[in-house]
Amino acid sequence: MLQCGRLFWRPARTGLGRALRPVHSAAGDSGLSPVLLTRARLLADEHAKLSLKLAEAFDAKIAKRAGEIAPVTQVLQEWDTAHESITELKALLEQPETDEELRTLAIEDLQSSHDSLPTISDRLKKALIPRHPFADLPCLVEIRPGAGGDEAGLFAFELMRMYTSFCSRQGLRPTILKQEVEDGTSEDRLTEAVIEIEADGAYDILRTESGVHRVQRVPATETKGRTHTSAVSVMVLPSFPESGSSATDNALNFEDPTSDYYIDPQEVRVEKMRASGAGGQHVNKTESAIRLTHIPTGTVVSMQDERSQQSNRRKAWQVLRAKLAEARQEAREQELVQLRRGAMGGVARMGRGDKIRTYNFGQSRCTDHRSGITIHNLDGVLDGGDGLETVMESVRTWMADREVEGMLAEEMAKEEQMKGKKSNN
Repeated sequence: MLQCGRLFWRPARTGLGRALRPVHSAAGDSGLSPVLLTRARLLADEHAKLSLKLAEAFDAKIAKRAGEIAPVTQVLQEWDTAHESITELKALLEQPETDEELRTLAIEDLQSSHDSLPTISDRLKKALIPRHPFADLPCLVEIRPGAGGDEAGLFAFELMRMYTSFCSRQGLRPTILKQEVEDGTSEDRLTEAVIEIEADGAYDILRTESGVHRVQRVPATETKGRTHTSAVSVMVLPSFPESGSSATDNALNFEDPTSDYYIDPQEVRVEKMRASGAGGQHVNKTESAIRLTHIPTGTVVSMQDERSQQSNRRKAWQVLRAKLAEARQEAREQELVQLRRGAMGGVARMGRGDKIRTYNFGQSRCTDHRSGITIHNLDGVLDGGDGLETVMESVRTWMADREVEGMLAEEMAKEEQMKGKKSNN
């Protein structure tokens, strides 16, 4: 129908099954694989069934699952609506009795509907990506200098300031749990730092930063003006809050032996030590420092920043749980990568040991080697401002694309297996 100079199409009756109604339009026209579209329809079907169960009686697990896949149903409805509109507009244009004014408006609306499809497709792809199990958690950011001597320690300190500044700008409440410097040097040469970001969802925001950060610049001590290359390792770990542990999922409950956060106390060696470094009489006379060693994996965590041994012990256990949980999750992800690579070559990921980003001071350039983005505003990045957010957002997009590739590989492998079974039968 025509209204206010534009075409408005009366939508079909809504209902739980509406998102499942097939649309006879090529999914490839907007860059969405038919495999992903089929997966979306299966999830929408699941959401419809779960919604019916919730209408009868509330169940927390069912409600959680329904909430996780609800975005897929919502975007799929937009996808179907756009295709329905295209189908109706094409039919209108094919009718000889359509007058010129209506035909002109139909052509404009048809173009608008076609232009909206890529955006809807991208949103549907992202909605299909399973949420990371640690996405809603606070996090710990561990920073360690690598190759490069003093320069690596200096840049590690600059990265610590970059992340604390970024978190402050984002309202994420950063707290420095640990800040150790080289003996006999100033406080701007780090040997290790751990930043705690207590805000829910901080892990999902900052997990783009795990990996090796490379810096290229002329050190202040360089007399011949030569550029040196140094490296700093950054690890983003999920942080599990102690309060409310009984109310959370078993997978995140460190009292449950099946949890990623569970640690058998008998497998941890606890050592009390005297703190080293500046600190006066307290350092010399009390054993407040704590070192934990997880014997099965050899993971070592030490903490001495607090004057209280109890506080250092609590922080050390927090970091140890985070490290082991991240390692367990990474092992599962690596298994999935191997399966995907076997099904469809080229699907891979970059881990904590890979060089992910280069900061070149001479060119005022920051390049991320995953997304390929380059920003010629190094100060804007190191200040933790819009430059860093732009780089991080490009990496999130890159990560989403890799996940989509992985899903396609899995679904294609399943289809091939089904075809193989049918041919054998």
